Amino acid sequence: MDRYLTPAHHELREGVAEFARATIAPVARAHDESGEFPWKTVAAIARRGLLGVPMPVEIGGMGVDTLGYILVIEELAKVDASHAIRVSAHTTLGTSPIAAFGAPEQQERFVPPLARGEVLGGFGLTEANAGSDASGTRTRATKADGGYRLNGGKMFITNAGVGEIFVVTAVTDPSARTHGISSFIVCKPTAELEAANAAGFGHRADLPFSDGFRAAKAEDKMGWRASDTRELILEDVFVPEDQRLGDEGRGFTNFMKTLDAGRIGIAALSLGLAEASLEIGVRYAGTREQFGQAVWDFQPIQFRLADLATDIEAGRHLAYHAAWLKDRGEPHSKQAAMAKLFCSELAMRATLGAIQVMGAAGYTSDYPVERMMRDAKICEIGEGTNETQRLVIARHVAAELAGH
Repeated sequence: MDRYLTPAHHELREGVAEFARATIAPVARAHDESGEFPWKTVAAIARRGLLGVPMPVEIGGMGVDTLGYILVIEELAKVDASHAIRVSAHTTLGTSPIAAFGAPEQQERFVPPLARGEVLGGFGLTEANAGSDASGTRTRATKADGGYRLNGGKMFITNAGVGEIFVVTAVTDPSARTHGISSFIVCKPTAELEAANAAGFGHRADLPFSDGFRAAKAEDKMGWRASDTRELILEDVFVPEDQRLGDEGRGFTNFMKTLDAGRIGIAALSLGLAEASLEIGVRYAGTREQFGQAVWDFQPIQFRLADLATDIEAGRHLAYHAAWLKDRGEPHSKQAAMAKLFCSELAMRATLGAIQVMGAAGYTSDYPVERMMRDAKICEIGEGTNETQRLVIARHVAAELAGH
């Protein structure tokens, strides 16, 4: 991996790994069981600067490249995927579109509080009829004096309740299909204001909150249970024209670029889950005895774990290479889809494999692999289902072959 990683990358990784083990690991199980948002540990993440890893230093970030950023996601996921997806959604989906496509005034106004970890952000794209088919957006943005009126809703949005700054897509020209979708920066106060105040982060009273923009109740999920996931509701929400993100009609193009980066983040999260599962499985197999010998000594166990180790190495190359391409400004849509597809399915194989190696012990909450298995499943669905990833990859392959 030294082809990709510098000494600075290794130092960042080691620091985040140590932080995650000391700060997040002790509370991960309790928050998974309760489903409560872990304000104290997220505040610690914010204080450490991990909510602005790839953002420039001059606007409050750490100034680290994409590869360094996904190392952070990978290390957090080894301990708890709920914390990893929170950072990933906030950074890749909530902050990066403003940093990448926003006007200078928008970047100066909205990126610093996100990059410095003063508030959480999110991305409003998915709807009841616009999941894998993102072009099926039904939320409407109608021209009004000085701006737009937004009406609609967004489903399964990470940080929807606790966040305050969101990038939201809406149709501005129904006749133009994908070219009629625009994106907007919309703000609302956190739904957990008392907890945010107690944690010392998560709320900025000076943000331009829009009436009619709110979050519904938190979803009760199988995995990522300590991650806040809700519906965002927009009822006659006025958004000033200077909060439209990019040109009118550029929303679809811009959020497809955003999703490419998001898929690299999901690949890294999945990779972290797989690596931790393998480590737990190997350690258990080395200490548990059956038929008078360590479980590790059975060849089928060694073969299963060897296959997982090989797949993890392959997934690492896919994820790191996609990030490497992005850092160099090179096309990476196919590589991001491949990394997300392979690593998310690897996470399921690895977590289930670790449980199988551990037997009944792996099925209990005494070990974190059962939680990791539940957390891994959504990785095959979020940021575009794996069926969608296969379509993306196939289209790229066909286009490449047609060009020869």
